[in-house]
Amino acid sequence: MLPGGSRDAVIEPGMAIARLGSISLNCSDPEVLGRFWADVLGGDVAFESQDFVAVRMESGWLSAVRIENYRPPTWPDDSIPPQIHLDLAVSDLDSAQAQVLGLGARLADHQPSPDRWRVLVDPAGHPFCLSSQIPE
Repeated sequence: MLPGGSRDAVIEPGMAIARLGSISLNCSDPEVLGRFWADVLGGDVAFESQDFVAVRMESGWLSAVRIENYRPPTWPDDSIPPQIHLDLAVSDLDSAQAQVLGLGARLADHQPSPDRWRVLVDPAGHPFCLSSQIPE
């Protein structure tokens, strides 16, 4: 609540209420997932424990968090839906795909528009997309 008990706030257009602190991904093995994303995004593992890995990137933070009985998403089947996915901008789809496959990703069976974006799956089962169609 605002001072005086009011829930109404005036927010100027373009004014942020908050800034993104981190994107956290649930998994069963934070070390593997954290290192995978550090390599893909050019980040550094800044903190690591048995249950948590924090990756510092130029543009922010990503963390991998151990969850007991973690079950990966079953995309595109929705029996276990993805809770989040990342869209990564790339200049060359084929080259980027080859590089992330080399780091431990796998190509998803379902590819809705492979000429525009590629759906891959990280080592913990989270789908993510590489796209050459994301504007700067």
